[in-house]
Amino acid sequence: MKKLLLILFFIAVSFDGFSQFFTEKTANKLQKGITKYEGYFTFYYDENSDKIFLQIDQLDTDFLYFRSLSEGIGSNDIGLDRGQLGAGVVVHFKKAGNKLMLIQPNQDYRAITDNVEEKKSVREAFAKSVLHGFVIKKERKGIYLVDATDFFMRDAHGVSSTLARNKEGTYSLDESKSAFHLDRTKAFPKNVEFDLMLTFKGSPKGSNLRSVSPNGFLVTVHQHHSFVELPDNNYKPRKFDPRSGGYPMSYLDYATPVNQSIKKRFIYRHRLEKKNPEAEISEAKEPIIYYLDRGTPEPVRSALLEGGSWWNQAFEAIGYKEAFQMKMLPVGADPLDVRYNMVQWVHRSTRGWSYGSSISDPRTGEIIKGHVSLGSLRIRQDFLIAQALQAPYKKDAVDDDFALQMAIARIRQLSAHEIGHTLGFAHNFAASTNGRASVMDYPHPKFSLKENKIDFSNAYDTKIGVWDKVTVAYFYQEFEKDEENELHKILEDAFASGLKYLSDADARSQGSASSSAHLWDNGSNIHDELYNILKIRRTAIENFSKDNIKTKQPYSALEDVFVPLYFFHRFQTEAAVKLIGGLEYSYAVKGGNQTIVKRVSGTTERIALQAVLKTIAVDEIAIPKEKLALFPPRAMGFGRTRESFKSDLGVEFDAFGAVETASEMTLNLLLNPQRASRLIAHKSLNKRQLGLVELLDELITKTIKKTHKDSYYQELQSVINTAVLEQLFYLAAYKNQYKQVNAIVMHKLSEIKTILQNKKLEGIQKIYNLAMIKMIEDFVKNPTSFKKSNAPKIPDGSPIGNDYKY
Repeated sequence: MKKLLLILFFIAVSFDGFSQFFTEKTANKLQKGITKYEGYFTFYYDENSDKIFLQIDQLDTDFLYFRSLSEGIGSNDIGLDRGQLGAGVVVHFKKAGNKLMLIQPNQDYRAITDNVEEKKSVREAFAKSVLHGFVIKKERKGIYLVDATDFFMRDAHGVSSTLARNKEGTYSLDESKSAFHLDRTKAFPKNVEFDLMLTFKGSPKGSNLRSVSPNGFLVTVHQHHSFVELPDNNYKPRKFDPRSGGYPMSYLDYATPVNQSIKKRFIYRHRLEKKNPEAEISEAKEPIIYYLDRGTPEPVRSALLEGGSWWNQAFEAIGYKEAFQMKMLPVGADPLDVRYNMVQWVHRSTRGWSYGSSISDPRTGEIIKGHVSLGSLRIRQDFLIAQALQAPYKKDAVDDDFALQMAIARIRQLSAHEIGHTLGFAHNFAASTNGRASVMDYPHPKFSLKENKIDFSNAYDTKIGVWDKVTVAYFYQEFEKDEENELHKILEDAFASGLKYLSDADARSQGSASSSAHLWDNGSNIHDELYNILKIRRTAIENFSKDNIKTKQPYSALEDVFVPLYFFHRFQTEAAVKLIGGLEYSYAVKGGNQTIVKRVSGTTERIALQAVLKTIAVDEIAIPKEKLALFPPRAMGFGRTRESFKSDLGVEFDAFGAVETASEMTLNLLLNPQRASRLIAHKSLNKRQLGLVELLDELITKTIKKTHKDSYYQELQSVINTAVLEQLFYLAAYKNQYKQVNAIVMHKLSEIKTILQNKKLEGIQKIYNLAMIKMIEDFVKNPTSFKKSNAPKIPDGSPIGNDYKY
């Protein structure tokens, strides 16, 4: 009882202290253990109870609230990275009884009108969200004091749900092991920042979390909360055009006249204005400045600063002087402080995507803070690719500067790319077929052969692209009058000059039909570049030796270097396949000058098909016999990883598995159901198009009908033939496609059976043929029971994963 009275007495004294002093401008009268922070919101920290008390003097005033992770988990697969931003939302406080409600109004449905009742009718028609109810502890002259501890000390970023979704276990917040982190809890005139160390308790289920946490039962991260003053009303939103290279922010405006679209679309962009609008060249009133993480090491630091600064070339082209700048983050500044656009160097246990995100004003699309997260292991993968292509360690020498320079060149481009996202720009996956027109494409290193040696000098670009100047002009150029027509002219002029723009949805799926939107490809002539890539790959494999690793490294490391070389053709293959049943099209608008849509010619399809079939030719994808002696069972401490070749031979290196994986990769793309259906449709419209029957005939000729005198090659041919059959079974049984596809494939399976029956073989090959005939007979009897067996999983490729971030 005595202990309870003491606790009640302490609480009363604490609140009495606040009631006397929470409106004072200085904190010198506050009781011991209480610290006052004056800023956009004044708040108090009580170290006696580890609580935050928030002082609120403005009700019904909108401000921006966003959350983020200041310290993450470090697993690319889980995705909870240091510096990861959450959503930014408009909120305001509203008094209701003894509480202040933090309300998020609905920004998706509006009425842009002077009619107050019309605005009210829309506001009342759609739900809002109350994010928290703060009990009022004290009130004085319209100023309220609330205990905000519970609002901040929660899993606002969704760590527990992310862990559960990734099957890493069920976790809950352990408040006894959580506390405010005062080093990053700060107040400024236009924003206040709150940081918390949060510990989650649970039982680990997955391997990813255990691999990055010292104790899988207790996982501690830091979550960050920001209250930010919204920008003034002087920003002018700019209309979104699907051809402009940006992302749309949108809402429904119910005050729109009936003959106009109710859905309003605007671009995301920073505010940028000239000091002197009349001048041809002028400084900006407020330049766009990006700051680099001070934890970034050299030579990466210099590369990121240089690559990011490329954007100033585009701003200069529209009449700005030093409007875009790159600087090092000031000492002591917080990367999550909304006042700093950031490029952050992020470490993970495995390599993964880099991404550019931003916090914007949900009312207008104005970007308030750009934040780039760059995965630190990415540069090592580019180094590995270069190391695989040219043996740099002959005679105990270390001659790998070319590999470092290539990796650094990629980092420069990556800096520009991710910053581009935070400037408002989307991917342009057509740029690589358009003369490296944009840093917003995913660039594959570009190599050539000179005197049978691989030339690295032009691996990556060294500047901003011509398309990037178009997007900067559309987003950031100022116009004295007739803005809409001037913006239209910028795009029309760009497309008239031959520039192209297509983004993610047109590039990523296996069934994609675009003839130009591809990831990690090169060249306007896609099929010729595939031949070039295969030639470079062949040359590098022929030259591959122990000199591709340093002296005293285990030979297991040599196998790891060989992986990206063996699959070096994977992305250009994907690009070439898209020409088959492909389309040339754009985001055309009425009144524009772009191609709306047309089919890729039959001639181009047939050339592309021959190039693609080369990637399942035994003499192309067989690992040379003499190279197999370089790959012993894995050494102690150097076991297989997700980026290694998989093996059906136990500890032994599996050359058959590599061929099976490579061939399945191509066949999955080539015999995609959507592609097969398009071939039927296109052939019906023009008999000169490549048809599905012709494609399958060529495939059968180059695989099933092939024989080799060399027993190694013949065994590998059997591996490929089985993969062909499996993919044909899958296509024949697939339901969501034209039924003509099912009929044609079933007929071709019957032809294959006849071919196999007529082959006069002996010994082991006869056994294989009989087994394949039995496979066809069993499938035809009951196609619905077919379950495709999977080849050994292809090791991670992009980013050079396979999942999409940014």
